[in-house]
Amino acid sequence: MTLLASDGSERLQRAAVKGRSLWDDAGRRLLANKAAVASMVVLAVLVLLAMVGPYLAPFAYDQVDKADVWLAPLQAGHLLGSDALGRDLLARLLTGLRVSLAIGVVATFVSLVIGVAWGATAGYLGGKVDEAMMRIVDVLYSLPFIFFVILLMVTFGSNIVLIFVAIGAVEWLTMSRIVRGQTLTLKNKEFVEAARAAGLTRAGIIARHIVPNLLGPVVVYVTLTIPAVILAESFLSFLGLGVQPPMASLGNLIASGASDMELAPWLLIFPSVVMVLTLMCFNFVGDGLRDAIDPRDR
Repeated sequence: MTLLASDGSERLQRAAVKGRSLWDDAGRRLLANKAAVASMVVLAVLVLLAMVGPYLAPFAYDQVDKADVWLAPLQAGHLLGSDALGRDLLARLLTGLRVSLAIGVVATFVSLVIGVAWGATAGYLGGKVDEAMMRIVDVLYSLPFIFFVILLMVTFGSNIVLIFVAIGAVEWLTMSRIVRGQTLTLKNKEFVEAARAAGLTRAGIIARHIVPNLLGPVVVYVTLTIPAVILAESFLSFLGLGVQPPMASLGNLIASGASDMELAPWLLIFPSVVMVLTLMCFNFVGDGLRDAIDPRDR
């Protein structure tokens, strides 16, 4: 009986090991990274606050009250104080967090779709097609980002959708280079050769075999692109080209807080803390994913 139990236990262990995928191993390594797990928890809380917080705030983000100008935190019902127009900082901070996260996610999604499609196509086709497509990327890289944004603003006017387009239209360039490099290493693998021998079209090979095997580095890069996009929006807000008042974002809250720093330092401190916390969490999650997906990169 003991031998049978031992044999059954060994068989179960072998089956568990055999059924373990690379993603299962990566998930275990990620959960073992305490900094990444803590950052994911904090990000989940921030996302939840951004989604429901503006509806629970005691004031509207654009509600002006001349009697409550520059109130310190915990005064007259303003938990984080108020600004030069008497607007509640907590309500504006929660709305700004939502807008900044939305810009980061949407612009990153735009860069993901364009960059993966462009890079995978260029890398797989190779030759003159690859050369022409990557020279287009090089030309776009040479255009100053701020010049491109100003050109769009002058041509189409300033609105939040344009910010998505402007930032997403620039961030996909790096994504395409990363995907192209990975595609060049994948296109001569055995499973791609087998798909080609089976008569699968080029589009089918790219969609069914190349792109799914790029998910590792792409997921890591996405987690690092979102904070880069949030920082880009903040930079534009400092120049007056980002999200326009009365709408709030972390970038324009910090910009307005910097101008009133001597009279109301809380207007700069609270948005800056939320910005730093958000960026640090995304970076820790990105580092954790990189180490989990490919431990050799540690």
